[in-house]
Amino acid sequence: MSNNTAVVKKNIKPGAQKKQRQRKEALAAYAFLAPSILIFAVFTFLPAIFSIIASFFRWNLPYDPVFTGLSNYGYLFTDDIGAVEFGKSVLNTLYFMLGIPINICVSLWIAVMLNRKLPAVGLFRTAFFLPTLTSMAAISVVWIWLYHPADYGLFNTLLIRFGLPIQAWLRDPLLAMPCLIVMGVWRGMGYNIVIFLAGLQSIPHDLYEASEIDGANWTGQFRLITLPLLSPTTFYILIIGVINSLKAFTEIDVMTQGGPLGATTTLAYYLYQYAFQYFQIGLASAVAVVLFVFILVLTFIQFKVVEKKVHYG
Repeated sequence: MSNNTAVVKKNIKPGAQKKQRQRKEALAAYAFLAPSILIFAVFTFLPAIFSIIASFFRWNLPYDPVFTGLSNYGYLFTDDIGAVEFGKSVLNTLYFMLGIPINICVSLWIAVMLNRKLPAVGLFRTAFFLPTLTSMAAISVVWIWLYHPADYGLFNTLLIRFGLPIQAWLRDPLLAMPCLIVMGVWRGMGYNIVIFLAGLQSIPHDLYEASEIDGANWTGQFRLITLPLLSPTTFYILIIGVINSLKAFTEIDVMTQGGPLGATTTLAYYLYQYAFQYFQIGLASAVAVVLFVFILVLTFIQFKVVEKKVHYG
C-alpha cells in the first residue's frame, strides 16, 4: 500500500500540489474569519438590509407597517415641513464638519512639537491622548459645566475676570454649534496626534539633513518634505474625521439635545429623534439610508479628488 501511495504522490503534478495547498490555506483562513464574518452579518449587514426595506413602509409604532413606496423619501425632500427640517439637519452636519480641518491643523502642529527631543515629551504625549480613552458621555458632562451659562461656569468666570460679558454658550443658537466643534476638536486631537507622530517618525531623517546642506530652513523642510510625505496620513485622518462627524451623536444628545431651536440637530440626531422619540421607524430608516449614501458619496469624492494630491512614494 505504501508503495502505491508513493507512486500516486509522484504522479501528482507540482501545479496540482500548489493548488491543493492554496485551497487548504484558504479554508483555514475562512475558518478563522468565520466568527468575525458572522458578527458582521448579524449586527451590521442584516440591520442595514432591514433599514433599506423598512424605509419603504410607513411604520409608526405600535402600529403595523404599511407599504408606501417612496413616500418617506418624498417627505424628506419635497414636503413643506419635512424638507425644511431635513435640510436644516444637513446644513448643521456640514457646519459641524468644519471642525475637521481645524482638528487636522491643530493636531499636526502639536505632533510636530511632540516629535522633537524635549524634556518629559512622553508625559505630554500621554496627556494629549488621554481624552481619546475617556467616555464621550463623561467628557460631555464636564464640558457642560465649562459652558454653563451662569457666572460659575469656567469660561464665563474667565470672561468676568477680563471684564467681558458672560455668554449663554450652549443655550445660544449662534454659539451652540461652535461650542460643540471646540469640544470635538479637543477630544479628537489625541488620536490624530498619535497617527501624525507615527507618520512623522516614518520620514527618513536623511531627507532633512540633505535639505539643511542645501540651505533649507524649517519652513521649507515642512512645506517640501513633511507635508508631502505626511499626505497619506493626512488623507486617512480626513476620511475617518468625515465619517465620525457624520455619525456624531453622544455629545449632541448629552449637551444640547439638538437645540437650541434645532441649531445642533445633525443627521444622526435627526435620525435618533424620529426613531426613538417619535417612533416613526420607516421615516427614520429612510434618514439612515440617506445618511449612508451621504457618507458613501463624500468618501468617493475624497478618493477621487483629494487622493490625487497624496504622495505614496
